[in-house]
Amino acid sequence: MTSLSADWVLPVDGPPIEGGCVTWADGRIVSVAPGRGERHLDDAAILPGLVNAHSHLEYATFAGFGDGLPFARWILVHMERKARVGLPEMEAIARLGALECLASGVTTVGDCSFTGAAATACAELGLRAIVYLEVFTNDGRGLERFWTNRARIDGSGSGLVRIGVSPHAPYTVALDLYREALGLGLAAATHLNESRDELDWLADGTGPWESLAATLPPPLGRSGIRALAEQGLLRSGLVAAHCVVVDEEEIALLAEHGVSVVHCPRSNAMLGCGIAPLAQLRAAGLSVGIGTDSPASAPSFDLFEELRSAVYFARAREGRPDALSAEDALRLATIDGARALGLETEVGTLTPGKRADLTALSLAGSPYHPVEDPTAAVVFAGSPERVVETVVDGITRYRQGEDEWHEVRSTASAARARLLTP
Repeated sequence: MTSLSADWVLPVDGPPIEGGCVTWADGRIVSVAPGRGERHLDDAAILPGLVNAHSHLEYATFAGFGDGLPFARWILVHMERKARVGLPEMEAIARLGALECLASGVTTVGDCSFTGAAATACAELGLRAIVYLEVFTNDGRGLERFWTNRARIDGSGSGLVRIGVSPHAPYTVALDLYREALGLGLAAATHLNESRDELDWLADGTGPWESLAATLPPPLGRSGIRALAEQGLLRSGLVAAHCVVVDEEEIALLAEHGVSVVHCPRSNAMLGCGIAPLAQLRAAGLSVGIGTDSPASAPSFDLFEELRSAVYFARAREGRPDALSAEDALRLATIDGARALGLETEVGTLTPGKRADLTALSLAGSPYHPVEDPTAAVVFAGSPERVVETVVDGITRYRQGEDEWHEVRSTASAARARLLTP
C-alpha cells in the first residue's frame, strides 16, 4: 500500500479535498480522503494524471520547421524533413516525446504514429497510450503499412499500450481505405476539418492544395465529415482531431454518430487554421478532450499551456468570460479526455478502483499561492517545471530532480541534427 498527500487533492469527480491523501495498491486507487500519507507534499496539489488525447510523439524534435508557411506548404516541409531519418532516429525522437509528456504530468496519450515507434517508446518509459498506427492511400501500401508496423512492435509492448489504427485524413485516405481500416474493429483516430484550405480541396480541388494534387486522392465533392457520414464511416468511438472549420450540420453529424473530438488550440492557432468552436461542440453533447498535437506545429507537449490556450481562445471566440471555466478546462485534460479515448472507466479521475495514474504539482511561489481556488491554481499556474511527480499504474515514472534521461535527450538531439537544413 502506498499513500501520498498534499495540501490539496483534486479528484475531478468530486470537490477538491483540502489536506487530502491518495492511497493505492497493485496499481489501483484504494482511497481518496482527507488525511496524511507516507509522504506529504507541502504547497502542492494532487490531480488525476493528465490525458493528452492527440499527440505525435515521433515529431518531438520537429519544432520550427516551416513556421509561418501556409498549411499545404508546411506539410510538404515536414514530409521532406521526415524522409531524412530512419526508424532508429524516429524511435529516439519518440522516446523524448514520451519523456516530455511524463515530465509535463501526462500519464495517458492518444498518439497517431507514422512508424509505430511511439508504441515502443511508451512501453519503455511507462506512459499509458493508445497508439493509432497511421495509414495513407498515396503510399500505395494501404493496410500493408499497418500490418508491417504492428508486426514490428508486437511483443515489445506492455499492458499500458494498446494498438489502434489511424486513417490519416480524408484528403490523404480514400474512402475505401477508411472502410478497410475501420473494419479492423480497433480503436481508431483521424484528422477532420482542420483547415479551410483542406475543405476547399475536398470540395472541388481548388485552392492552395492544388499543388499537392498528384499525391492526394481525388476530391470528395464535400467535407470529410459529410463524406464519411454518407458512407456510414462515422462511428461511436472514432476520435477526430481538430474539427476547426465545422458548421452546425457537421457538428450534429459528429454527435449523432458518437464521434469524439480532440481540441488542439495551439496547433490550430500556430498553423493559422482558426479556433475550433469548443462551446458548440460541448453543447452538442460530444465527448471533447484536449491534445497538444506535436512540436511540429505547437511548441511543446506542455498540456498546461494547452489548457490555458483553450480557456483564452474559448472566451475570446464567445466574447464572454464564462465560456470555459477552470473546472471545465481541467476536465478536458482528465475525465473528458479519457472518455474521448474510451478509457473513462480506468483513468481520468481519482476514484477508488481506477488505475493509480496521478500527477503532483507544486504551487509554491505561483501567483495563486496561498491557494484560494485550487482548480484555478492548477490550470493557470501549472507548468512542467512545477510537476513534482508523475505516477502511472501506481509506479513513479517521473520525479522532479531525478534526471536519468541524459541518453534519451542526447540521442533525440542527434536525430534533430539530421533534420536540419544542410
